[in-house]
Amino acid sequence: MPSYLSPGVYVEEVASGSRPIEGVGTSVAAFVGLAPTGPLNEPTLVTNWTQYVTVFGEFTNGYYLAHSVYGFFQNGGTAAYVVRVGGSAEDATVNGSAPAAVNGSAARGELPAAEPAQLGTFTVTANAPGSSGPLSVEVADPEGDGPAERFKLIVKDGDKTVESYDVTAKKGSRNYVVTQVKERSKLITVTEAAPAAQLVRPDNQTVALKAPAPAAPDKAGEDSHPGPAQYLGDSADRTGFGGLEAIDEISMVAVPDLMAAYQRGAIDLEAVKAVQLGLIAHCELMGDRVAIIDPPPSQNARQIRVWRQETAGYDSKYAALYYPWIKTFDPASGETRMIPPSGHVAGIWARNDAERGVHKAPANEVVRGAVDLELQITRGEQDLLNPIGVNCIRAFPGRGIRVWGARTLSSDPAWRYLNIRRYFNYLEESILIGTQWVVFEPNDHNLWARIRRNISAFLVNEWRSGALFGQSPSEAYYVKCDEETNPPESVDLGRVVCEIGIAPVKPAEFVIFRLAQFSSGSGELEE
Repeated sequence: MPSYLSPGVYVEEVASGSRPIEGVGTSVAAFVGLAPTGPLNEPTLVTNWTQYVTVFGEFTNGYYLAHSVYGFFQNGGTAAYVVRVGGSAEDATVNGSAPAAVNGSAARGELPAAEPAQLGTFTVTANAPGSSGPLSVEVADPEGDGPAERFKLIVKDGDKTVESYDVTAKKGSRNYVVTQVKERSKLITVTEAAPAAQLVRPDNQTVALKAPAPAAPDKAGEDSHPGPAQYLGDSADRTGFGGLEAIDEISMVAVPDLMAAYQRGAIDLEAVKAVQLGLIAHCELMGDRVAIIDPPPSQNARQIRVWRQETAGYDSKYAALYYPWIKTFDPASGETRMIPPSGHVAGIWARNDAERGVHKAPANEVVRGAVDLELQITRGEQDLLNPIGVNCIRAFPGRGIRVWGARTLSSDPAWRYLNIRRYFNYLEESILIGTQWVVFEPNDHNLWARIRRNISAFLVNEWRSGALFGQSPSEAYYVKCDEETNPPESVDLGRVVCEIGIAPVKPAEFVIFRLAQFSSGSGELEE
């Protein structure tokens, strides 16, 4: 209290005791991947596509970081931290061109072309040597009935099937063999060996492929695809995922270039699993962000189900998986290409948060920039994938390509829905930041009442915005901070404990309309 020593009128400013809690942002993404330029292992904030290009360069052949960041901003994202891993400061691969240090296909991580093999009116060329034996392609009958031009093209590495495509010899079709293989295969290339008017379905056969000659190693090629250790990084050195630990505002993390390394054979699925587990562990450790997991490319629904349950086996409420890959337009080449969906999904999360709120499930949302899907998912296939936490992206006639799932990878029913996990992250972070004033305050009834009042004022606004379930605030939440939660022995230890319970709104995932017949007038009362 001030001392008053002489007569007069005094004015004092007195705190009202109300300290409103402000909701934190939930739309800041983080991308870890490869870029031709820019700082290494240094999280860099970009708020638009032009800013990204200035720092990290344009679209780069064989990498997905630029396409993912582009898709993020295209779908409504406003801010992202980018961490460049791998490569060297002297790399300059921009717009799909070779680094300055080397030229030609070797600079792009490709091998010199091998001798093509004849496959009817088409030719097939191996892009890489087999890992367990010589590569071969097999032409077989497709599953089910269909046009005579349809056939199945199977790529084998030794005796093991590594790629399989349901294609057609009809040029202009969405499943045209040349187009499908160009967009999806990392092992072979198919070209036309005859004029388009003479293209016919090849006979059922197996053709062995000659491996391309090995290219001379170069430093740029060695650095182009980092190993799992570079992605995981170290928190002390602020590298990889460790470099993101000091940034509180991040709410979603993706590693799109992990699958680029897998496509090129630089890492295997075990290494992919190691990095994705590290990403999930990072999100669980931080407790305020969710990992967006990309699936392996060129996988049908059955293969993804096996990978999800047996190979990967992830179980986390801090991760979500989206399938399949999407086809987007590549402004650099003027062509379409398949990319992992994580960047576009992160943008959809940000757009959903801005338009509806983080409590609303980020599903039934259009994927802007997607012109097609790697695979068209049927309802029957989604019946198998949705229960195991695979969020499908589907194309609907007249409604475009939409995200059609909103689940985490958790087996716990309480944390099944993605919006519940993200909304709790939002509440926890908001309350944590908004109650810092409590520290070192006198731990008495007055403090407990102020805590209850401030948190209740925050939660009632959440209820009014539709984020909490219930027809009244008492049904939507409770805040308990009194003698029961703060007994004398707890107060003596310097603790103040406040118990908060909320009833979050869960998404209407299954909408059921029950229709029944009734005879008109059968229920009328007679006078």
